[in-house]
Amino acid sequence: MKLRNFLAAAVTAATFSMTTSMTVQAEPVHVAATAIVEHPALDAVRDGMKSVLKERGYSESDLKFTYESAQGNPAIASQIARKLVGEAPDVIVAISTPSAQSAVSATQDIPVVFSAVTDPLSAKLVSNFEKPGRNVTGLSDMSPVQQHLELIQEFLPELTKVGVPYNPGEPNAVALVELLKIEAFKMGIEIVEAPSPKSSDVMIATQKLIGEVDAIYCPTDNTILTALESVVKAGIDGRLPVFAAETNAVERGAVAALGFDYENIGRQTGEVVVRILKGEKAGDIPVRVADGSELHVNPKMAARMGVEIPASVMERATKVVQ
Repeated sequence: MKLRNFLAAAVTAATFSMTTSMTVQAEPVHVAATAIVEHPALDAVRDGMKSVLKERGYSESDLKFTYESAQGNPAIASQIARKLVGEAPDVIVAISTPSAQSAVSATQDIPVVFSAVTDPLSAKLVSNFEKPGRNVTGLSDMSPVQQHLELIQEFLPELTKVGVPYNPGEPNAVALVELLKIEAFKMGIEIVEAPSPKSSDVMIATQKLIGEVDAIYCPTDNTILTALESVVKAGIDGRLPVFAAETNAVERGAVAALGFDYENIGRQTGEVVVRILKGEKAGDIPVRVADGSELHVNPKMAARMGVEIPASVMERATKVVQ
C-alpha cells in the first residue's frame, strides 16, 4: 500500500514538473520608446526601429514595445522618463533632444539609446562620440547646414537674408542656428532669427519675416516642424520660398529639403538597440552621425511661393512631390 502511494505521488510530482516546464516561458524583452512630440520625422524613426527589431527576430511574443509622446512639453518628457525607469525596461529609446536629456537624467543603469538628436555634445548626453561611456549611446542627425544654404542659393543666386523660425528653448535648435550663422557669414548671408517658443507662436513669428528676408529656412526643430503648415501659409501669402532640413516637410508644403530619410535613421537606431539586447554595453558603442541624405522638391509649392526649381536641382532630386 505504501509503495502504491509512493508511486502515485511520484507520478503526480513528475506530471506537475512537466506541466510547469511547458507553461513557463521566458519574459519578453522590453523596449520602451519616447519622443518629445509626434510628427512625421520622429514617427518615422520609431517605425524604422520597430521594423528592424521585427526583422531581427523579435516578434510580438518575445518583445514588449511601448511608446509615449510628451506632446511637445519638456515637463511631460521628464515625467515619462521617470515612469519608464520605474518600469525597468531592457532599453529606453529617446527620440529627440528633450526626451533624450530627460531619459539620461532619469537613469544611470538602464541603457539609453538616443536618436534624432542634433548635437549630443552640447546637449550633454555624452562627452565623447567614440567612447560615450556610462549607459548612453545613439545617433545624431546633425544637419549639413552649409549644403542647405548652398541649395537655397541655387534657387536664389542673389540671396542675402534667410529667415529662421526656431524654438530658443530647444538646445538642438539653438545649436543649429549658431552653426547656421557661422556658415552663412562665410557666404555673405545674414540670418534673421524668428524665435518661436511654442507652436502657437510660429505663425506670427514667420509672418514678421515677410518683406524682410529672401527665403525661410526651417531647421530640424520639433516646435517648428509641428507647426510647419503655419510657415508654409506665410510662404504662400508672402511669395516667400520655404526650405527645410527635413525631407518630410516637402510633402507638407516646403519647396525643397536636403536631409535624412528618418525611417532609415530609425533603422540604424534599431540596429544599436539589437546590439544592446544581445549583450553589448551601451557606453561601449560609439555615437554615430546618421548615414544618408536625400533631396526632395515640390514644384507646385515652388510656383505658389514665386520661385522656379533650377534644372540642376531637379537632376539631383531623389523625390519629386507632385
